Amino acid sequence: MAKLHVLVVDDEPGIRSGICRILSNYTVGYPFMDEDFEFDLVEAETGEKAVEILDSRPIDVVLLDNKLPGMDGIEVLEYITKKQFDLAVMMITSYASLDLAIKATRFGAYTFMPKPFTPQELRSTIENVTKHLFLKRMTRKMQEEGKQIRFQFLSVLSHELKSPLNAVEGYLKMMQEKQFGDKVDDYESMIERSLIRLKGMRNLIMDLLDLTKMESGKKERKLREINLKDVVKMAMDTMEPYAIQRSVKIKQVVEGDVHLLADPDEMEIIFNNLISNAVKYNREGGKVNVELMDQKDHIAIKVSDTGIGMSEEDLGKIFQDFVRIKNSKTKEITGSGLGLSITKKMIEQYNGTINVESEPDKGTTFIITLPRL
Repeated sequence: MAKLHVLVVDDEPGIRSGICRILSNYTVGYPFMDEDFEFDLVEAETGEKAVEILDSRPIDVVLLDNKLPGMDGIEVLEYITKKQFDLAVMMITSYASLDLAIKATRFGAYTFMPKPFTPQELRSTIENVTKHLFLKRMTRKMQEEGKQIRFQFLSVLSHELKSPLNAVEGYLKMMQEKQFGDKVDDYESMIERSLIRLKGMRNLIMDLLDLTKMESGKKERKLREINLKDVVKMAMDTMEPYAIQRSVKIKQVVEGDVHLLADPDEMEIIFNNLISNAVKYNREGGKVNVELMDQKDHIAIKVSDTGIGMSEEDLGKIFQDFVRIKNSKTKEITGSGLGLSITKKMIEQYNGTINVESEPDKGTTFIITLPRL
């Protein structure tokens, strides 16, 4: 069984002993972990003592009170940030305030738990902290070690499907027990939320399968002469219901012969991802243009929209695995963060290129070249 070293920093002996008693025989495990975690607990009654312990031994989680004699919790948090310790911090305080929350978040605190707390609240929060720390370390390890860890990370995402499944199951039980009435209309919002959850799960599963096959080199490619015009039309038809709902118009422009030796499924994935994003991140009543141009030795493709656009900083991230641009304009838009990553990998399999131009609030254009093999 693996161990996480937990430092409990609080000037109240009763709080320290209570936390140690609750967590001493407690374990945390997830299906994607090779083994469960148990907790090795160390106590500090002052901020100065906490710093001394942090400098002398490895610590994974710090449960940190802010109101301490001498060096307070925020100062300890600043020290942890300055020294770049690889750990997670949970603030435990009865003096919570917006100012404290802002400061603590700025210096890297993962979460808060107010006093007084129940044993169940502590266990539940430590579960979340453990999961956060595990995922953060796995992500870093994935970047350092490559594909083998990437596959383990995919299993983590598969585990994340449990949350929407539980939500759908809960809605179905409410309907089965007729908790809100006997009419179907009484459950319209639950049905809608369930459908949204199911759609998100389906998209995630399909993206995971595509990425796994590509990364493992086991995807069987079936190359044949295809007309990209037909593939684009199919992708447009797929997105049409959502486009109509958002009053977004999709237009296709074809110049010359756009036949290509390619795998039809791969081309479908590429255009589905590009057109789907162009509709999802568009404004109400916006436009999407898909241009296919015969350039003799290659086919040039442009997919442009009149949507929310992206900043220069975001443009550098969008082709990374599991990256989704998060801001006030995208918070209601669902996705796995894999679509553009998969699209880029598939295009590169054809020795093609994909570039993007974008301006906030004006739109985005993806520019693709696909050489004729």
